[in-house]
Amino acid sequence: MGIEGVGARVARKEDRRFITGAGRYVDDMVVPGMKHAAFVRSPYAHAQIKKIDVKKAQAMPGVIGVLTGKELKADGIGNLICGWMIHSKDGSPMKMGAWSPLAFDRVRYVGDAVVVVVAETKGQARDAAEAVDVTYEELKAVVDAPKALERSAPQIHPEADGNLIFDWELGDSTATNAAIKAAAHVTRMKIVNNRLVPNAMEPRAALGSYDKAEDHYTCWTTSQNPHLARLVMSAFYNVAPENKLRVIAPDVGGGFGSKIYIYPEEIICLWASKKTGVPVKWVADRTESFLTDAHGRDHVSTVEMAFDKDNRITGLKVDTIANLGAYMSLFSSCVPTYLYATLLSGQYDIPAIHANVRAVYTNTAPVDAYRGAGRPEATYLLERTMETAARELGVSPAELRRNNFITSFPHQTPVIMNYDAGDYAASLDAAMAAADYAGFPQRKADAAKRGKLRGIGLSNYIEACGLAPSAAVGSLGAGVGLWESAEVRVNAAGTIEVLTGSHSHGQGHETTFAQLVNQRFGVPIDSVSIVHGDTDKVQMGMGTYGSRSGAVGMSAVAKALDKVEAKAKKIAAHLLEADEGDIVIEDGALKVTGTDKSVPWFQMALAAYTAHNLPGGMEPGLKETSFYDPSNFTFPAGCYVCEVEIDPETGVTEIVQFVAADDFGNIINPMIVEGQVHGGIAQGIGQALLEGANYDASGQLLTASYMDYTMPRADDLPSFKVSTSNTPCPGNPLGIKGCGEAGAIGSPPAVINAITDAIGITDIAMPASPSTVWAAIRATKH
Repeated sequence: MGIEGVGARVARKEDRRFITGAGRYVDDMVVPGMKHAAFVRSPYAHAQIKKIDVKKAQAMPGVIGVLTGKELKADGIGNLICGWMIHSKDGSPMKMGAWSPLAFDRVRYVGDAVVVVVAETKGQARDAAEAVDVTYEELKAVVDAPKALERSAPQIHPEADGNLIFDWELGDSTATNAAIKAAAHVTRMKIVNNRLVPNAMEPRAALGSYDKAEDHYTCWTTSQNPHLARLVMSAFYNVAPENKLRVIAPDVGGGFGSKIYIYPEEIICLWASKKTGVPVKWVADRTESFLTDAHGRDHVSTVEMAFDKDNRITGLKVDTIANLGAYMSLFSSCVPTYLYATLLSGQYDIPAIHANVRAVYTNTAPVDAYRGAGRPEATYLLERTMETAARELGVSPAELRRNNFITSFPHQTPVIMNYDAGDYAASLDAAMAAADYAGFPQRKADAAKRGKLRGIGLSNYIEACGLAPSAAVGSLGAGVGLWESAEVRVNAAGTIEVLTGSHSHGQGHETTFAQLVNQRFGVPIDSVSIVHGDTDKVQMGMGTYGSRSGAVGMSAVAKALDKVEAKAKKIAAHLLEADEGDIVIEDGALKVTGTDKSVPWFQMALAAYTAHNLPGGMEPGLKETSFYDPSNFTFPAGCYVCEVEIDPETGVTEIVQFVAADDFGNIINPMIVEGQVHGGIAQGIGQALLEGANYDASGQLLTASYMDYTMPRADDLPSFKVSTSNTPCPGNPLGIKGCGEAGAIGSPPAVINAITDAIGITDIAMPASPSTVWAAIRATKH
């Protein structure tokens, strides 16, 4: 293996341009004649639009156009859609309310776009937007999902009676109810998973440009999957024919799921460009991001976990109300269903599971996938319940988990998933050893002498990644297949271009994908270019989310490399007058095994293009394509241990130790994996201790800036102890499972389990802020 190949700790190639300020983001894009957009957004969570007066705005300096929803509809621009069909348990389809990119009759959350203003400068556009006079008739609003289901709640969409989008179930209710009835012990809990705002470093942005001469549109956008954006905007939103629309996602400063979707702004910038005759750019300010980026989580669940006399789990019953906000976002329906309930078995051998999920409209920002997407919600519910059950049963939380681990693979769960490989005890043992779990009682006693409360919490997570066979997800309602594509071009001088449908927005693809090529052909990674994010350059692909870039995207690259390798060996065998089966590729050369005969990689590549001396009937060139459709999900898993110390006088929680032991299968670059785990844990700790999106009863977002929404900072986090074990994934050619979301999935329950252990209580709400913890401590003294 070369020092740059698979398994090497190679510094990220792309970081040089990022840390020197040479990255190119949407806001850096300038095209001739470009103007700026600002949106008039609803100040009400729920209101009827009675009148829109744009005359004053149209007359203001620099204004080129003021456009409304009625004009948008007149031009045939379609409503935004949800791309994953869910059916209720009675067989009826989900109730998708109309979502116009510009509201023209009713607004349904604070931030709903009503008017777009295009002007010479951003300042002029914003000034003119302030001058647009919209007359609203305010309506009653509801922001709490359980309350939205009450009879007295306002009707948000006429399509969804009682605000219920779907009432869905998975599993065997009869067997689960029987297990609960016959149980020796049942642990019952109410679990709330708090709403989060994604807060990527780069706000969303779009630049739409219409070329009248060519009748062609170009959209630069902050997207995790530009091909899907092009497909949806052409096929469903009628913005432009697919062959006349180019979508480019350049450098993107983080996504975490919030940039998977197509938002109103991309559609409107393209449409406005054609209407006004100028390229139109919009960049969100941070408050717009808080108001309009798709939020995450927001579940209210009840759970019953049944045990027999030997403390083995016999049944799990879950009822969840999922808040999807004012509209159904692109993937919102699959998050609380097939990405959530299918993981409720966790790492445990549970014979009977039943989940019921009701998805609900409220007058809040739309909710969709956020780092982990359904799996954090499932893990939090399961691991909080396991920890509580251990305390109720008076047994070790670690041993209760071990007693219920799945130990034989493949394992078919009662909720669709078939786990292919794993060793959960290995991760538990590694985490407990790294955390000195056995020494905790002494540390707790030492803390008590200092007047501090000390607690320790475990979390054993599993997730489904590498989203997954197209036929399978299609049968579950997915609107598109979840394959991936790759093209490998070997140039005449031997340099290599890899064109991938995966999109990199912080994952390090330019490094890891090049390492894979280095491993195969021995060429330096600086001789390998990774091309992505441009629908005119790269064949169609499905983008990046769900930790699929390695397991699916790199598998597509590997299959294309197989084809390149086969042809390269044929050329080398011909040049060296050897048998093709005797050719090996080592250290950047093609060699005849057992001899000193070889041809350098670049010379073989040149021969492919000069074509003077190729095997008979062989086409010139060296370029291959592959489409890879996975055979199954992948199943990363692990164990996290959090240890906290709490000041009972202030409620301040300090994480004094955090250990992560993960099984990601084969690893391409350990340093990048560690970075992904660190980032995920930071986000999970943020959810557990600090972050929460809160609305008042009228639908005003109270946490609409960093003054009110607390992001984790360096001094909120400890130095993490991370390690990995490896049970290779048998379902893809590289044995990769994925690592991008694990930290955010496994960490929140570990933190809350540690806090509740320290205080001696059953539950505490996330975020467990100092005031919340302080109040919980006071409550235990009464």
